[in-house]
Amino acid sequence: MSSRSTQIQRKTGETDICLTLNLDGCGNSDIDTGCGFLDHMLTLFARHGRFDMTLRCAGDVEVDDHHTVEDIAICLGEAFYECLDDKRGITRYGDITLPMDEALILCAVDLSGRGVLGYALEIPTEKVGTFDTQLCEEFFAAFAREGRMTLHLRQLAGKNSHHIIEGAFKAAARALRKAVAIDPDAEDEIPSTKGVLA
Repeated sequence: MSSRSTQIQRKTGETDICLTLNLDGCGNSDIDTGCGFLDHMLTLFARHGRFDMTLRCAGDVEVDDHHTVEDIAICLGEAFYECLDDKRGITRYGDITLPMDEALILCAVDLSGRGVLGYALEIPTEKVGTFDTQLCEEFFAAFAREGRMTLHLRQLAGKNSHHIIEGAFKAAARALRKAVAIDPDAEDEIPSTKGVLA
């Protein structure tokens, strides 16, 4: 199997990002986004997905975290899409119902080639520390769109904003870990009757 890794660079008037991603890693990460809460979430994401990831972002956080969060999600989605190439041999689907203390999050993913987000998290506070909790949806919307995947996140229980968001990132990582895994019974097949996932 060829290496499923890539590097993405994105520079705009709002952010300057360098991201490396290896889907077949051990969960090692080195992340500095300028947003402490996002660093925490992406470190968890890498560990639970067993993705090796390095990330540096210089963003206009003096405005707020919006551009940083969205642009990092764009880069991460592009990286997944590039790493998967024609998606030959992948399992394609993954899902999990993940408990995070009182929170319970369902995530299901289809590496379909179509960028769709189904988002049903009800985060009770506007902030976690200095992090604007509405940026959680912005992150996953940009990630699903650029990764060209169908991603559903649904909150089954939860009262603590930190737990809900952390559960979502962990659940997404675990579901993606299943979806990107190589199916030993179909290593040379593209998992679609159309013969293409694009």
